[in-house]
Amino acid sequence: MKHRKIKFVDLFAGIGGIRLGLEEALRKRDIRYECVFSCEIHPKAQETYKLNFGEKPYSDIRLLEQLPDHDVLLAGFPCQAFSYAGKKKGFGDTRGTLFFEIERLLERAKNRPKYLLLENVRGFTTHDRGRTFKTVIGKLEELGYKVQPLLLNSSNFNVPQNRVRIYLVCKFQAEPEISLRSDVGSADSHKFKDLKKQLDFFDQFAGNFKTVGDIIDSEVDKRFYCSEKFVRQLSCALNGESFDKLHGVRLIDYRGGNSLHSWDLGLKGRCTKLERTFMNALISNRRKKHFGIHQDGKRLSIEQIKEFWHKPHVEKTINSLVKKGYLSEHDGKYNPVAGNMSFEVFKFLDPDSISITVVSSDANKLGVVVNGIPRKITPRECARLQGFPDYFKLHPNDNWAYHQLGNSVSVPVISAIFEDILNQDVDFCLGCS
Repeated sequence: MKHRKIKFVDLFAGIGGIRLGLEEALRKRDIRYECVFSCEIHPKAQETYKLNFGEKPYSDIRLLEQLPDHDVLLAGFPCQAFSYAGKKKGFGDTRGTLFFEIERLLERAKNRPKYLLLENVRGFTTHDRGRTFKTVIGKLEELGYKVQPLLLNSSNFNVPQNRVRIYLVCKFQAEPEISLRSDVGSADSHKFKDLKKQLDFFDQFAGNFKTVGDIIDSEVDKRFYCSEKFVRQLSCALNGESFDKLHGVRLIDYRGGNSLHSWDLGLKGRCTKLERTFMNALISNRRKKHFGIHQDGKRLSIEQIKEFWHKPHVEKTINSLVKKGYLSEHDGKYNPVAGNMSFEVFKFLDPDSISITVVSSDANKLGVVVNGIPRKITPRECARLQGFPDYFKLHPNDNWAYHQLGNSVSVPVISAIFEDILNQDVDFCLGCS
């Protein structure tokens, strides 16, 4: 008996990452498929979608009356407005949210699809003390679906990025039979490097570890190079050492650790070694509990500062930093003045590890050092951090490309989920179309 054609719909489609993952899994099995409907409201995302799939998605799902018959529903739905909806209607209701549109269309379907795959951010599981997640699961069960939630990290699927997302695998009137199990992977790039040495420990992910260095191009257009001024500032912060020292370094003004700060770079004026040491000590100590429980630390008086800073002439050091603009003073208490928006790059990726989570707001400010040259990652490299194949066409505007990729999914994770479904549910694709 030959495989039948699998029909699917792609809701909240973005640039089509979930669709691409499903199609890759089906092609590996030589299973025919057809996308019978797609929907995405953002015009720029529609442009990228059409570049790759030859169709412009329907725009506003709220205006849609009914979906065509299909076997699989895909949706990377947003979870905004749940708190508002809860206040208005109680947490047994999803009206006022975009998940409600999925629920509404499934209720109207003549034949409900056998599988749903819904994707969301990790925080969806804990949003509003878990009531959002519980509400959605409850509605899916009312519609006749058994739900298997999976928390998966993209870094476990040959994607060089620390990206944990929740995937809801839903099967109509039956438990989804999948062998994948939730695993949030490494907490950060440092722990990843340690874990990578123990591949055999994670049997289901063994051999599926790729690093940033695997996806970086040796030569890129010079428009991606850091400015000469920023390069000079970086060199100053590194005291003239090799730019390779930037591997894994974050540029941030309110945290210490493996970081550089505006006072290290001299963004508001050169600082002495003593002043830089003072500022680093301040951001490390002001978050200690006995000074208060503020998330990013609190303003400290000179008396409090002297509890951890024992060098002479502290007032002179503080006054110099206030004058340069690195410290602010209010009622005799001092706080660092963050200069993060001035950084051309906010994180230099370690080629021997994985990237931090790529997000739409600052995907264009991720950096690398290649051949001794500090630069930003390119949109194509950003796409590889999400596991998109090089044949995938990116939006011609770099800024839109970065933004869309930060909002997308890691394609190989989607492929792995559907490959698992196909392995376990051998009858799904059998029959005549």
